Amino acid sequence: MTATLPRRAALAGFAGMAALTGINAAASGQPAGPASATASLADQLAGYVDGIGYGDLGAPVVELVKAHFIDSIGCAIGAFNEPPVRAVRELALRNHGDAATLIGTNRRTTMDWATFANGAALRHFDLNDAYAGREVGHPSDNITPCLAVAEAEGSTGQDLILAIALAYEIDCRLLDAVQISVRGWDHPNFSLPAAALASGKLMRLSRPQLAQAVNLALAGHLAVNQTRLEVLSNWKGLADADAGRSALFAAELARGDITGPAPAFEGKAGFFKQVSGPFTLDVAGFGGRGAGFKIADCSIKLYPAQALLQTAIAAAAKIGGAVPDPARVRSIVVGTTLAGKQYAADSREKWAPETSETADHSLPYIVARSMLDGQINGASYTKEALHDPRLLGLLGKLTVEEDAALTRMYPQKIPTRVTVTLDDGRVLTEQVDDLPGFGGRPATRADIEAKFRRVVAPVWPDAQIGAFLAFAWNLDRQDKMAGLFERMVVAG
Repeated sequence: MTATLPRRAALAGFAGMAALTGINAAASGQPAGPASATASLADQLAGYVDGIGYGDLGAPVVELVKAHFIDSIGCAIGAFNEPPVRAVRELALRNHGDAATLIGTNRRTTMDWATFANGAALRHFDLNDAYAGREVGHPSDNITPCLAVAEAEGSTGQDLILAIALAYEIDCRLLDAVQISVRGWDHPNFSLPAAALASGKLMRLSRPQLAQAVNLALAGHLAVNQTRLEVLSNWKGLADADAGRSALFAAELARGDITGPAPAFEGKAGFFKQVSGPFTLDVAGFGGRGAGFKIADCSIKLYPAQALLQTAIAAAAKIGGAVPDPARVRSIVVGTTLAGKQYAADSREKWAPETSETADHSLPYIVARSMLDGQINGASYTKEALHDPRLLGLLGKLTVEEDAALTRMYPQKIPTRVTVTLDDGRVLTEQVDDLPGFGGRPATRADIEAKFRRVVAPVWPDAQIGAFLAFAWNLDRQDKMAGLFERMVVAG
């Protein structure tokens, strides 16, 4: 079956672009304050989660959750054998527990360690989905705490789908509300309340307990933005996994009637004061109350690289196929949006990346590597690839320029143009404005499955891929999660 996945809007924008392009986010910059004199923001969020059920989602949202779930599991399986993922998995297995399964194995550990280890795998290749409002984030990072709790609690597929939809909704609404990276804070801070509330929903916490889960999640687990600056490290792929682990732990504490600092957002030394500055959030306008759900605005990546770079890969690959010999390239000019230049060519590290985490956020590197290989995949970030003499030669001839015409197309599209001049004076140009899953081009089931098969093919045989997809596309009909994990084991 080939179905078109419903989408209300294209990519909404990337971090910092409210100021750069005048984007109007869902939240205002007016002085902070809850909707009423008695309800804190944590309590409003708790009330929303407490009052919503699976029946409020609707078939299009259920279809989207299943698509993003399949995409995310594919990312995790594809990264199964990567050294940082393996190292975290081995650490998780040292913490004996029997609550939740480590994706790709038949072994179990505690819920929090399963969340962290599975989150490390899901995020490793920077291939999972993206959402952008005033801040950019990856809402699928919140799937692993939901999955761990659903398994431990014996939840149904519908329970899991609802929890994932709620995690996306809360995370995206907060990403819309305020930009915190300019104040030195990292976007996983928005995953803390999102994952805490989604986990709490699966644990069937009361409304007061859900509010305390938010308070506890925010109190001691705030993430700084150094994670995404200068030389990027393993922690780039682990920060949101840690947010999920911390959020799940907060929900467990709240289930035991442990209370947290309140009001977590509005307090004299709370989130508004210390992290974000004041913002308002229209919780009454969240999905399920006559409004659509934010998962419809999330984008699915085709390549393991920063979302802004997806069209650059496609354009550079086309150019590379037309270049007879890299040694004949005289110059490369990359035309991009202001966001592309500022966030993917913004420091000297982006022009000489020494880590995979830096390279997959580098526009110069991505263009040069795509020209040489015709694609970007996991092998694009090995030490050999980073120091390839052919690549270094191309980087020395490459410049990045903001093109005002491309910036005007943003954020509805994320265009990139690559222009190559050869030694005989010939000029080759390719421009790609959007891709399936971006720029208002809906992804289909066929798109989701094609990417999934490409990513997991190195570790799963065709029969296993088919069995998993059959289960996952019918997740809403599953009574328990046991059948899911047995279909995900990586042989050997």
